[in-house]
Amino acid sequence: MCGIAGFQGSGTIDDARRMIGRIAYRGPDNRQAVLIDDTGLAHARLSIIDLSHGADQPMRDAEGELTIVFNGEIYNYKDLRASLERTGRHAFRTSGDTEVLLRMYREHGTDMLSKLNGMFAFAIHDMRDGSLFLARDRMGKKPLHYLQQDNTFAFGSELKAVLAHPLAPHRIDPHALDQYLSFEYVPTPRSIVAGLRKLEPGHYLLVRNGRITEHAPWWTIDLTTRPIGREEAMARLDELLRNATERRLMSDVPLGVFLSGGIDSSALAWYAQRSSSRGIDTFSIGFEEASYDESRQARQVADHIGSRHHTGILRQRDSLELIPDLYAMLDEPFADASLIPTHLLSRFTREKVTVALGGDGSDELFAGYPTFTADRFRKVFAALPSPIIGGLKNLAALLPASDRNISFDFKVKQFLRGFGSGPHHVHTRWLGAFTPEEKAQLFTPDVLAQLNGTSGLEPVDDLLRGSAWADNGLKEIIYIYLRTYLLDDILFKVDRASMYASLEVRAPFMDPEVVEFVNALPGDLKRRGSNGKYLLKEVMRGKLPDNIIDRPKKGFGIPLSDWLRNELRPLCEELLAPARITREGLFRSATIERLKQEHFSKRANHRKLLWALMVFELWHSGQGRDIT
Repeated sequence: MCGIAGFQGSGTIDDARRMIGRIAYRGPDNRQAVLIDDTGLAHARLSIIDLSHGADQPMRDAEGELTIVFNGEIYNYKDLRASLERTGRHAFRTSGDTEVLLRMYREHGTDMLSKLNGMFAFAIHDMRDGSLFLARDRMGKKPLHYLQQDNTFAFGSELKAVLAHPLAPHRIDPHALDQYLSFEYVPTPRSIVAGLRKLEPGHYLLVRNGRITEHAPWWTIDLTTRPIGREEAMARLDELLRNATERRLMSDVPLGVFLSGGIDSSALAWYAQRSSSRGIDTFSIGFEEASYDESRQARQVADHIGSRHHTGILRQRDSLELIPDLYAMLDEPFADASLIPTHLLSRFTREKVTVALGGDGSDELFAGYPTFTADRFRKVFAALPSPIIGGLKNLAALLPASDRNISFDFKVKQFLRGFGSGPHHVHTRWLGAFTPEEKAQLFTPDVLAQLNGTSGLEPVDDLLRGSAWADNGLKEIIYIYLRTYLLDDILFKVDRASMYASLEVRAPFMDPEVVEFVNALPGDLKRRGSNGKYLLKEVMRGKLPDNIIDRPKKGFGIPLSDWLRNELRPLCEELLAPARITREGLFRSATIERLKQEHFSKRANHRKLLWALMVFELWHSGQGRDIT
C-alpha cells in the first residue's frame, strides 16, 4: 500500500514532489517523482512485496515507453506473470506485482482490468501516444481523486495531494457539505472541494493532452440471483473464503489479523491460522467502558484457534489526545467516530507487523447490519398515518438519553428518524447525522439559496436512477450499502486510519470471487428472518464457538455522548463557539447553541449532530484551512 500523485498538462517536477510530499506517510520506505514531457508522476512506497529498490516507483518498462505509479496489491500477479511469460513476449526484471501491471497493459491494454484480482489505484503513462490511463478497483478499496482544470489533469491518492497542484481550486462545494451532514461523509463522486472528484469504483479514465477523453465503468455490481442449494452454497463459500484469505497472506513482511471477536474477523482469523505454516498474530483493542469492550471475546477466539494474540487497551486519555491531530490530517470531513479506535488499533498493530487482514465488506454483502432487521419493521410502520408516527416520535423523545453503546433509546429514536423521506432514503437517515428538516434550521439563508432546495440525499437517487436494483427489496438495500456506506465510510475509514500508521489492511471478504458469489445468492441464504449473515454463520459452525457466531453485532464505537458532555466539552465549545460560527457564515449559531445545550443537559443525545459539526470545524482549521 502506497501513495500516488501526478498530473498531465501544466506542472513541474517540483509540483509532483510537493504533491507526493503531502501524503508521504502512505509510503515511508521510498519517495520519488519523474517528469515525462508534460506528465508528472510521483510515488511514496510502503514496501510489502519485492523489497528491493528495483521495485521502486515510478517504474518504467524495459522498452522505456510505459511508466506506472501504483497503490495496492494484485493477489493473482504470479498467475498473470506466468501467462505473460508463456507468450514469449515478456521478460521480467523484478519479482513483484507492479511490473506485472506494466506488462499486462502492454499485452491487453484497458482490457487488463477484468483479469486483476486485487485492490488498486494506478496511473500508467504511455509515451507512444502521450496518454495517461488511470483505474480503480472493483469495490473502491484504494482511493483515487482527480481534478480537470482547463487543459490540466491532476490526481492523487488523497485530496491533499491534488490540492497541492498550483491550479487546484480552494472552494467548498456547498452540495458536498450538504451531503456530508446527511451521510457523515462526502459520497463519491463529489469531494468537499468544488471541482475535485473521486473516481468511482470499477471505473477508469483515459487522459490526453491534459483532458479526460474517456470516463467509463469496467466492472459493475451484479445482484442477479443464481439458484443454489444450502449445502452446495456452504461448501462453495468455505472454499472461496479459504482461497481469498490464503491469497492475502502473501507478503515479504510480517502480517497479522485484526480480531474483534465478531463473526467476520473471527472467521478470517480461523482461515488464516489454518493457512499459515507458522501461525498468525492477532490484534485487538479493549475499552475501559464495558458496553464498548469486546476484548474478552477476541481473546476467546484467539485461544480457540491458537493464534499469538496481542491486546491493547484504549484509554480515554489516548483517544482525547489523538483527536485534534488525527482530524487535522483528514483531507475532507469524516464523522464516523470509529476512525479513532481504528487508528489506535492500526498503530498498535504496526508495532509488530506491516500488513493486517480485516473483515470489511461482510456486513454489506451478507445484509448483516441491524438496520437490515429494522427495515422489516419499517414496512409495518410505514403504513401508519403520519399523525401516529409523529406521536411516536414525541413519546420517544421522552425516553432518557443513555450513553451506553447502541442503547435502547438510541435505537428507538434513530428508527423513528428514518421516517420523513422516501423509502430509498431511510437507511441514510438511520446511519447518518442531520435530516433534511434539521439542515433547513442549521444552514444560513445564503447557503440554503446556493443549495436551491436539494435535500443532501441525492446520491442515493443518482445511484438508483436506471439501476436494475431499484425497488428490488433486499437487493436495492445491499446495492445502496455497497456503493455508499461501504465505499465512502468503511473503506475511507480503514484506508486513512491504517495509512496514517503506515499499515496496509487487506479485506478477504472483498475478493472479487467472494463478492460475485455472495451477490448472486438467494436472499434467504443471506438473511433468515432477523438473522443476518445466515450462510456465513452456518459455514463457521463447528469451526468457531457458537457464542461467537450468534452474538449480536456490537460495532467499533467510543463513548462519544458522554465525552461530549464532559472531557470533550471544552473542545466542543471552542469549535462551535457562536463568534466562530457566525464568522464562517455557513451555519446558524442559534441552532448549534440549542443542540449543545440540549445535549449537555441530557435532554437529548445529539452526539451525531454535534460530532459532524465539530469534525467539519477540525477539518476547516486543519487541511481545509485554505478552503473557503
